[in-house]
Amino acid sequence: MNPNWEEILKDRLQAYGHRNWLVIADSAYPAQSRQAIETIVADEEQTAVLERAFVILGRCKHIRPNIYTDDELRFVREQDAPGISSYREKLGSLLKGHEVRVLPHEEIISRLDRAGELFRVLVVKTNVRIPYTSVFFELDCGYWNAQAEKKLRAAMKSGDRPRKARKRRL
Repeated sequence: MNPNWEEILKDRLQAYGHRNWLVIADSAYPAQSRQAIETIVADEEQTAVLERAFVILGRCKHIRPNIYTDDELRFVREQDAPGISSYREKLGSLLKGHEVRVLPHEEIISRLDRAGELFRVLVVKTNVRIPYTSVFFELDCGYWNAQAEKKLRAAMKSGDRPRKARKRRL
């Protein structure tokens, strides 16, 4: 258990950039063996950890998160996982206003594993005991977007460079 998970998260996010990942996980999330995947424990309720992680991420101007949740979460029944309905409501409130990609759990894990081959991943384990509740953040550049990248690639393909600024004489 690490009572300083927030400080570790702040520290890691300063070093992280696009292609790094952050996972706010349930208590059964496995500690992975790949060296680039670091796991820390926050013995706190998952939505509280997630809320604080959003605040910390919001202060990082160099990155922005692409958010993923498990598709399976929509199908878990209350009788099989007591508390799931309340959890979904809290999570919905936290994610309101954010674009969230919903994919099957194994697909998200495959993306995370591929990223972990080259880039660092931080997993923050919480004390929630409800399945398919982990929230995954694939970090992206905070000051560049897909539209700008597309224009850049088109300009490179066409050879259309920006004009040099002329020096003015005073």
